Amino acid sequence: MIDGVAIKMLKVIPDERGRLMEILRSDDEIFTQFGQVYMTTTYPGVVKAWHYHRKQDDLIACVRGMIKLVLYDDREGSPTRGEVNELFVGDHDPRLVRVPRMVYHGWKCVSLEEAIIINAPTMVYDYVGPDEFRIDPHENDIPYTWERKDG
Repeated sequence: MIDGVAIKMLKVIPDERGRLMEILRSDDEIFTQFGQVYMTTTYPGVVKAWHYHRKQDDLIACVRGMIKLVLYDDREGSPTRGEVNELFVGDHDPRLVRVPRMVYHGWKCVSLEEAIIINAPTMVYDYVGPDEFRIDPHENDIPYTWERKDG
């Protein structure tokens, strides 16, 4: 696992009324600080990648559908520099993933329905000077391709 990445397995509690799933609590080991919470969606087969943040960590959970969440460590001096982590997150494996600052990340919706992702970054979004640094999802130096791996 890339240095600084943390995973919290999420528990779904169903009953006759529906389901409940706690995602993040301030007393969780994975919690550091609160910035904001937002929801984003991704349509089947779509890739949303690559970017990193200099100041904030992301805490990502997929609450509907499935995503392939991929992380790449390009941090100088990191003991896991050059490492790629591929995680499948969502309905069939609910978990919260903390992506540390300076780690490239992105995802692809691998379910047949739109994926709904909740992110609880450690800082609020700065509309004037966003803490977001992007590169092309397919043409870059990251040793990863978004193609499905059949076998």
